[in-house]
Amino acid sequence: MSALPRAAELGLIGCHVCGLVCADAPGHAEAGDALACPRCGSALHRRKPDSYVRTWALMIAAFLLYIPANVLPIMRTASLNDIDDNTIISGVVELWVKGSPDLAIIVFTASIVVPMLKFLSLGTLLVSSQRGSGWARPQRAKLYRLVEFIGYWSMLDVFVVALLTALVRFGLLSLVEPLPGVIFFGLTVVLTMLASMSFDPRLIWDGRDFDD
Repeated sequence: MSALPRAAELGLIGCHVCGLVCADAPGHAEAGDALACPRCGSALHRRKPDSYVRTWALMIAAFLLYIPANVLPIMRTASLNDIDDNTIISGVVELWVKGSPDLAIIVFTASIVVPMLKFLSLGTLLVSSQRGSGWARPQRAKLYRLVEFIGYWSMLDVFVVALLTALVRFGLLSLVEPLPGVIFFGLTVVLTMLASMSFDPRLIWDGRDFDD
């Protein structure tokens, strides 16, 4: 059974903004002319421009920020004469010790496991696509959709700190305030989300014959 024709072979090109399928003009890319979507006016590209470079840059920047996000404390809790600064790991340990194993597992999964899996997944997608690998293309496409789906859930730590800071206001009795680690963690999550958005999943199917 022969393979289905690709959009490029049919002279079609999709808009990245509104999704409209448009007729491609042969030779416009070589001539340096950019087609515009007739519905939203955005420039049309067969593939996202500089997808590999942008995704690598954003992912490396996110990984570098992920180091201080785990080393620096993300939250300070103060009650009477007790002041405690917690990193992500120490916060997970404290939740477990104080009898909240379920919450500790959720925070550990969202703050440690998910970011590391996103780094590994994006790295696998980038390397395999750049090498033109035909290995498990349907599974790699599903992996990309999974990375996009779980991206927003990585913000759990930031939400927890924000809620506690807003809710725990008892003057001299108790105080919760965010620390620099939460800023680095938030930036890490945002950059990994931008990295997954910059990667063009159609490159998985292109092999070595892709157009930017």
